[in-house]
Amino acid sequence: MCTKHAGCRSNKVAPVATASSSCAAPKINSIQMAGVATSESGCCASDSCDSGASPNDEEGESGGSTSTASPVKETAQTLLSQSWKIEGMDCPACARKVETAVNKIDGIVESKVLFATEKLVTKFNDPSIVNSIEQAVINAGFTFTSPNNTAKPEVQMGWQSVIKQNIKIIAIALAMVFAALIKPTLPQVSEWLFVFTCLAGLYPIGKKALLLAKSGTPFSIETLMSVAALGALYLGETVEAAMVLLLFLIGERLEAFAASRARSGVQALMALVPETATKIVDGKRVDVSVSELNPGDVIEVSPGARLPADGTLHDEAASFDESALTGESIPVERYKGEAIMAGAVVADRVVRFTITSKQGENAIDRILHLIEEAESRKAPLERFLDKFSRWYTPLMMVVALAVITMPPLLFSQPWETWIYRGLALLLIACPCALVISTPAAITSGLAAAARRGALIKGGAALEQLGKIQTVAFDKTGTLTKGKPEVTNVIAFDHWQESTLLEVVGAIEVGSSHPLAVSLVKRAESMGISLPEATEKQALIGSGVRGVVNGKHYQVSAPSKIDFELDNQTVATIEKLEDEGKTVVVAIKGNMECIGIIAWQDTLREDAKQAVKALQSLGINSIMLTGDNPRSAQAISGLIDIDFKASLLPQDKVSYVEQLSQNDNVAMVGDGINDAPAMKAASIGIAMGGGTDVALETADAAITHNRLVELSGMIELSRATLANIRQNVFLALGLKSVFLVTSLLGITGLWVAVLADSGATALVTLNALRLLKFKSKFSD
Repeated sequence: MCTKHAGCRSNKVAPVATASSSCAAPKINSIQMAGVATSESGCCASDSCDSGASPNDEEGESGGSTSTASPVKETAQTLLSQSWKIEGMDCPACARKVETAVNKIDGIVESKVLFATEKLVTKFNDPSIVNSIEQAVINAGFTFTSPNNTAKPEVQMGWQSVIKQNIKIIAIALAMVFAALIKPTLPQVSEWLFVFTCLAGLYPIGKKALLLAKSGTPFSIETLMSVAALGALYLGETVEAAMVLLLFLIGERLEAFAASRARSGVQALMALVPETATKIVDGKRVDVSVSELNPGDVIEVSPGARLPADGTLHDEAASFDESALTGESIPVERYKGEAIMAGAVVADRVVRFTITSKQGENAIDRILHLIEEAESRKAPLERFLDKFSRWYTPLMMVVALAVITMPPLLFSQPWETWIYRGLALLLIACPCALVISTPAAITSGLAAAARRGALIKGGAALEQLGKIQTVAFDKTGTLTKGKPEVTNVIAFDHWQESTLLEVVGAIEVGSSHPLAVSLVKRAESMGISLPEATEKQALIGSGVRGVVNGKHYQVSAPSKIDFELDNQTVATIEKLEDEGKTVVVAIKGNMECIGIIAWQDTLREDAKQAVKALQSLGINSIMLTGDNPRSAQAISGLIDIDFKASLLPQDKVSYVEQLSQNDNVAMVGDGINDAPAMKAASIGIAMGGGTDVALETADAAITHNRLVELSGMIELSRATLANIRQNVFLALGLKSVFLVTSLLGITGLWVAVLADSGATALVTLNALRLLKFKSKFSD
C-alpha cells in the first residue's frame, strides 16, 4: 500500500553478471536468507513498479562502502578460471609467495591466494599454462589438490600422529642430544655430528629458499635462515647453528598450528554440508551424492541430520537448529513452504524438502564466497604493513651487511665477531611476526563474527566498524519486523469495508511491499474476490493508482493528495498516526475521498535493547523513515531514538551524506531503497532477511536479524583493532630489544631465532583470543 514513504519496491532484483568458466564454481554475490524481504519504500503493483535508479548503476566506492556487483566486460568472457587447494601454508606470507610465483607466468591475467580457505584462484587466456601454474606452486615449495576433491584425509589420532607430523624436529632434537652427550668423551665426533645434523636439516630449507628466489621471493625467511645457519657453521658455532635450525622448525610448527586454528571456523563451515542425501525418486528413497542434486529434487532428511542444500519445507511444520549459520542457539520453527538454509539441522522429525539451490550456490557456498571476497578487501593498516614488509627485509639485509663490514673495515674490529652479530641481526630482522600481526587478528575477528551470525566483508569493513559514531536505522523491516497488519478500514459515504478493500486490493495485487501484501491477505481472508485492475502505476514516494471497472482509483499518503480533506477526516488521520500507525487515503477519481486504511507494524523485541547498547558504547542512533512524523514519533518514543521522517529514497541518501561529513556513519537497512543510503554511509549493514540488492551493497550482514548484534559487531571490531595494536607492539618491541642486545653481543643466534619465532607465535596466539570473543550486550 502506497504511502509517502520512499520509492516503490519490486520483487525483481537485477542479476549480478559474472564471468563464466568451465572450471570455476559459480560466483554468488549475496546471501539469500529465509524470511520476508521488507522495505520502507512506497508500494506499487509489480507490473509498473520502478524503483528508480538501480543501486548497481553506480560503480566504485562511495563513502567507504563497496559494491561488488558490476557488469562483466566482453573481454572477460574469454577468460578461463581455475582453482586449486594449496597445502602447507603457515601464514599469509606463504600465500604471497605462491601469488608471486604464479603471477610471473606469461598469460596469467590475475591470481589470488585465499589464505582462509587455502585456495589459489587464477584467471588466464591460454589453457596450456595450467601445467606451468601447478609447477610454479611446486617450485614455491607447496603442494596442491583439486578444491573439488571430496576424499577425506586419513585421520590419525594419538601419539602416532604427533610423531609422524613432527618426525623432522624429533630426529634433529635426538641427534643434538646424542651429540651433546658424547661431547665430553668424543668431542671431534660430536662436532661433526652437529655439522651433519645442521646440514641435513638445512638442505630442504635451502632448496626452498633457492626455489623461492627463482620464483620472485628472494628475501624469504628461508633465505635468512639458510644464510644465518651457514654463517654460524663457517664461524665454527656448530652447536648454535643446529640450535638455530631446531628453533626455526619448532617456530614453523607453531605457526602451522596457529594457522590451522585460525582457519578452523572456515573449515567447520565447509564441513556443514553432508556428502550424501536421500532423494525421493518415484516414491522410493535413493541415496545419492550431494553433487547430483538439482533444483526441484525432493529429498528426505532425518532428525539430527543436516540439510545438504537450500530448500523449501514440504511438511506443515518442523524445528531446525540453525546455530552454525546464524549463531541462534535456540531451534527455530519453520512452516510449510518456508525456505531453509543448507547446513541447518533437523531437530524433531523426518521431513522432506524441495531443493532450490544449484551446485555451489547454497547458503554455505555463499558465506564461503563472502569470506573469500573479504580477504581481498584488506584493512588500510594491513595494506600498509604489506607494503612496509616488502622494502623492510631488503633494507635490513643491507643494514646487516653494513654491520658485518663497517666495524672491521673502519675500526679494525674482528671479522668473526661482526659476522656473527650481522647474522643475528638478519634473523631478528625477519618480518614474519609483523606481517602476520594484522591478518591473523582480522581473520580471527571475521571468523568470530561469522560464528555470531554476522558476516563482515573484509578487513576494511571490520576496521571501519570500530570507528562508527552514528548508526542510522531504516524503520520497516529493520527496527520493526516488516510484517504490518491492517488495523483500521474506515469507509466513507455509501462505501462498505468490503467494497473499499475490493478496489484498493485490485490495484495493489502484485506489489511486494509488506503493506500491500498485508492488505491483499486481509481482503482474501474476508472472501473478497479482487477484480482485474488496469493501467496500474506507481507514484514514486507517494502512492499507486489504477483503473477498476472503468473507474480511476488511487491510494496515497495524506500529505501527498492535491485537495483539502474535511476536518473530521483530518482528525481521524491524526488520531491514527498518533497511535504509531501508517495511514493512507483511498481516492476515487480526482477529489472524492472514499476511505482510510491504517496499518501497524511490530517492533523487534530487541530494538530498544540494541539502541541502549549502542548508547552505552557512545554511539548515537537515528531512525530514518518515509513515514509521517506522528507515526515516527510514536515508534521512536518506544525505543528512545531520534528520528527523521517523511524521507524519500533520495532524501535518505542526502541525510546520510550530511551525517557523514562530521561522523563515521553506519546505515542499517533491508530493502532496495536502502541500498543507495548504505552506499553513501561509511559502512552499510544489511539485515539477513533483506533483498539481494541490500545484501550486495552492504559491507556487513546480520544473518539472524537480531539487532542487538550490532553492538556486538562494533565491540568485536574495537577488540580486533586493539588486538592489532598489541600485535604490532609485540612484534616491533621484541625485535627492538633483541636488535640492541645482539648488536652489543649480549644475545646470540639461537636467541635471535627464538625472538623471531617467539614473536610470531605470540602474535598469532594473541590473535586467536578473538575466536573466544564475547559481547557484554548480546551474549
